[in-house]
Amino acid sequence: MIRILQVVNNMHRAGLETMLMNYYRHIDRSEIQFDFLTHRPDKDDYDDEILSLGGKVYYAPRLYPQNYGAYFRFMKAFFEEHHEYKIMHSHIDAMSYIPLKAGMKNGVPVRIAHSHNTSIDRDFKYLLKMYYRSRITGVATDFLACGEEAGQFLFGNKDFRIIPNAIDNTDFVFDGDKRIQKRQELGLKDQFVVGHIGRISYQKNHNFLIEIFAEITKLIPDAQLLIIGVGEKEQEIRRLVNSKGLDDNVRFLGKRTDVDELYQVMDAFVMPSFFEGVPVVGIEAQFTKLPCFFSDKVPKEVSFCENTYFLPLHQKASEWAQFIVNNVDVSDRQNNRIMDNKYDINESYHLLQDYYLDIAKRVY
Repeated sequence: MIRILQVVNNMHRAGLETMLMNYYRHIDRSEIQFDFLTHRPDKDDYDDEILSLGGKVYYAPRLYPQNYGAYFRFMKAFFEEHHEYKIMHSHIDAMSYIPLKAGMKNGVPVRIAHSHNTSIDRDFKYLLKMYYRSRITGVATDFLACGEEAGQFLFGNKDFRIIPNAIDNTDFVFDGDKRIQKRQELGLKDQFVVGHIGRISYQKNHNFLIEIFAEITKLIPDAQLLIIGVGEKEQEIRRLVNSKGLDDNVRFLGKRTDVDELYQVMDAFVMPSFFEGVPVVGIEAQFTKLPCFFSDKVPKEVSFCENTYFLPLHQKASEWAQFIVNNVDVSDRQNNRIMDNKYDINESYHLLQDYYLDIAKRVY
């Protein structure tokens, strides 16, 4: 059996983690097993399921610059103890430089860097991440990406292979009865419901999302906005909602395990991100036949459904609001045609499985 060491920040219910679990559930685990090296000290959302599927979870020190000495000592001891890992696959974008460098120093022969984004968060590690981005092709042996733009961003002119952010679309089929039931559960009647799922962070541009929604309420006063997710900017966004008098219209639902049902409730999915790779939530939303409204910074390769739109970030919030309201027909959702199944895990899981089996020939 081939054991692949998946390197992640954590295994909570977010986009790339969900994508990884989709592949993990579908691959032939008699041939390939996933183990996870995380960079958070505590147990996370998917840990129990990983263990039930035969995987292991290890907890490395967090990747702060002041921790690097301890981190490399941890990794040296880790690889001295775990000679079984001939392949490591890192999913933390530019920061993958650090674990992959540790793998290179400790003799891991196959070191895969996987790009999941088209830009870098402008946080306190921004300059460091830009430096690591410029160096990552020197420590990785192989290159994967969720899409063309993400691959070009992290790897430049290096050859890379695309592994789609596939999902199990059977969980996201539109169901009118579920919609009614979930709306009743949330105390929603016939309101127009806008939805957003994502970490409440700079990247997702929640400030502009609230500006857009404030304009929507001028057109539809009882409209509701569901914000699913948590993040470092949550309190800032809550204050913005309050300052605009939208407390009765905006619901912060936090981390959820029922996102498949929450898509049913929505009438429009809005994602005005500053940058994205190929967002998993955008794929899920389209499989539920939701009209989706992305910023023009989201790669168009995410689109596979008829009522999917890309709006310029330089447009006014009022223009976004008018366009969204004009292009949602609640009664016509079932007719939102799906044009491509490339993001169906049942169609795509073999791409990663075959890839692993192929590169394993180099080391086994």
